[in-house]
Amino acid sequence: MTLQEFKALVPQIEKAILPGIDAHFKMAPLLRIKLGKNLDVAARNPKKSAVLALLYPNKFGALQMVFMLRKTYKGVHSNQISFPGGKVEEKDDSLLTTALRETFEEVGVPATAIKIIRAFTETYIPPSNFLVYPFLGICRKEPNFVLDENEVERLITIPLSDILNDDFVSSKIISTSYAKEIEVPIFEFNQDVIWGATAMLLNEIKALLLRIQ
Repeated sequence: MTLQEFKALVPQIEKAILPGIDAHFKMAPLLRIKLGKNLDVAARNPKKSAVLALLYPNKFGALQMVFMLRKTYKGVHSNQISFPGGKVEEKDDSLLTTALRETFEEVGVPATAIKIIRAFTETYIPPSNFLVYPFLGICRKEPNFVLDENEVERLITIPLSDILNDDFVSSKIISTSYAKEIEVPIFEFNQDVIWGATAMLLNEIKALLLRIQ
């Protein structure tokens, strides 16, 4: 999909009914599925975070989506692929501010270079007790990425056309800090595996775009 093709879809994206938790659960680990779609998340007093699914055109005009491989650290999301984003801080006046601030801090793309298309459906992450709020945004040209060496191992960019292709969806046995050898649904692109909350959020964006394109 090109930038111009995507721009033509923006009015529909902005007003479309979101696929929501049904799209999330198609890529959800069993741990989250067992808690059910009607989980009282508020009762768990979750921490809040916000992430940005960022698109940009490469030199050929084809849209790419930005992800990052997090550094290895002592935490449940160590060495996982995610969208740029992070925890809400006291100085943030909105969830969107959080997503934009974290995107600049982690991959160096300033808010002034990003057009926000819309917010998508939040999802709950049981192992870390985070409620994640996603936004979709786009840059008119390829950004000059500057990675935070303390948090980001490497930048990953994936063609939007691949994300919309079911051939890149499968399952995999993985081990984490909180569970050993569990089978989870995944997106896999050139051996880069996206699973968990990021896969759930990504699947909602995919489902909406496939519905309207």
